[in-house]
Amino acid sequence: MTKTKFTVPAWNEVGASNQAIFDNLKSALGFVPNLYAALAYSDTGLGNYLQFQNGKTSLSNKEKEVINLVVSQVNGCRYCQSAHTVLGKMNGFTDDQIIEIRGGAASFDAKLDSLANLTYEIASNKGQPSSDAVENFFAAGYTKGSLVDVIIAIADKIVMNYLHKITDVPIDFPIAPELNATVAQHKCSC
Repeated sequence: MTKTKFTVPAWNEVGASNQAIFDNLKSALGFVPNLYAALAYSDTGLGNYLQFQNGKTSLSNKEKEVINLVVSQVNGCRYCQSAHTVLGKMNGFTDDQIIEIRGGAASFDAKLDSLANLTYEIASNKGQPSSDAVENFFAAGYTKGSLVDVIIAIADKIVMNYLHKITDVPIDFPIAPELNATVAQHKCSC
């Protein structure tokens, strides 16, 4: 059976509501990321996703990037690894910190380390982290509400990871480096 080819929908190939969103994205970001454009295959998908992604949360942008980087690594999504490497840098992480986070740790910050570890365990164990990971998360100062927000952020990233794995639209960010064997063995069996 021949694999269906997904191209990146252009502005004139999407409905009016998605055209308006494309215009807003281009104005805000300077371009429409290919994976966002792929959501526009659905007349409602892009708008629904952006509303979900931009919902209120107790997590900081830096914490959300920890989640995005870990989940994208666990799911092997090169597009999201690349996009969130750029966003991670914009939120103050160094290249070395981003690599470590992708491996499920953040030794440079105890609170973020507990978040990275819990996120890794949730994502890699299909929602069944160890009790130690959960308790370390709470001991670091997070709340039950924070845990709910982490799970929502993981779900957000899974949507995009899966969308890219299926559509394989071109990556339009600088390609994130592969994890070296030492970092990959630290936590991540991905």
